Amino acid sequence: MNQSDLTIHPEVHLALRSGRPVVALETTVITHGLPAPVNFELACQMEDEIRTAGVIPATIAVLEGKLKVGLTRDELEFLSTSQDVFKAGKRDLGLLCSRNQSGGTTVSATMYIAYRAGIRVFATGGIGGVHRGSSGDISADLPELQETPVAVVCSGAKAILDLPRTVEWLETAGVPVLGWQTDTFPAFFTASSGLPVHTRVDTAEEAASILHHHWSLGLKGALVTDPCPADEAMDAGPVEKALKQAEAEARQAGITGKAVTPFLLSRLAELTDGRTMKANLALLLENARTAAKIASALITI
Repeated sequence: MNQSDLTIHPEVHLALRSGRPVVALETTVITHGLPAPVNFELACQMEDEIRTAGVIPATIAVLEGKLKVGLTRDELEFLSTSQDVFKAGKRDLGLLCSRNQSGGTTVSATMYIAYRAGIRVFATGGIGGVHRGSSGDISADLPELQETPVAVVCSGAKAILDLPRTVEWLETAGVPVLGWQTDTFPAFFTASSGLPVHTRVDTAEEAASILHHHWSLGLKGALVTDPCPADEAMDAGPVEKALKQAEAEARQAGITGKAVTPFLLSRLAELTDGRTMKANLALLLENARTAAKIASALITI
């Protein structure tokens, strides 16, 4: 694996060379997903949860044109407070490198950089997917799962998306969806969408075995979907009601493109008195813990 254009933190580099488990983390949740100082606190907590499990965290970002794998606390704090940080998908990486700019990496960019570094397990909140309506908008996260052999541990796709069409897209693309101790696809803030997963896994060893054989066959990305913890998960009704209002406000304000998701997530938190944010924080930490277990199990195979 060519790593010449990556800047890998010494701790992460040593872990990869010595065969220790590593979990990748994205940074758009820091730069565009959560407000300060919650974003910085959450980033540190996710790294701490992974370390507690005996695994090395590798938070990924673009800093001044450098693809960084593993960040210092100062770098995390910079990302959490800077107002001039790009929301970087995979297609933006060359642009940011050429202009020496900084960016928080989305799922697609994080998967790509993680795999280039030799990391196979990545924890996030929710993936992008097929958007609602007839716009034809499909997140770059989905084709990245079709192309890049990394396991993404998440709580399904973001609740603002068309979940049935997203699940159908994953099936058509040959992306296995492993339900972590669940038979149904999570709906981000809500524990279940009612849609079936490809198969259920109840232990890290079971998940690791499937992933190992999946990659041994030359196949690519996979999802491990872990529901939002029950004590913070929301019912679908209140989320959908708040979402319809937030979507109407976004249309009225002319908000489009990359700005839509951050706006909707922020507005949902306001409309639900902070309940969606609490659920978001809980599921992010849960996914970090689950990813650490799977990464540990993978290195024993």
